[in-house]
Amino acid sequence: MKTVAASQLTFKKRLSMIEQRSLEDTVKRWLNDPEGKLKDLLPLHYTEDVFAKLEIKKESQFTIYTNEYFRYITLTEDNQIIIGVLDSNHSLQHRVLTLDHLLV
Repeated sequence: MKTVAASQLTFKKRLSMIEQRSLEDTVKRWLNDPEGKLKDLLPLHYTEDVFAKLEIKKESQFTIYTNEYFRYITLTEDNQIIIGVLDSNHSLQHRVLTLDHLLV
């Protein structure tokens, strides 16, 4: 996954219900969970704090890869799918999800 700086991205301020559902489905495909069994472990909540996103609660820790924690998924104005992760130093990183990651 390509890591990008937040300053290079223009996030959407609002997500439609269709975009929210699409992002939820994207997370299911990305985590290879088509039946949604991980929903209790990874409950996503829609927020519009600084920008619109589907995020997990801060006290939840869902590990992806080795030492990274999933924080949220969102869209840019260009409809790129972006995930926010905390790395092992607890620094927020933004990664672009591509079709290659979804078609595993």
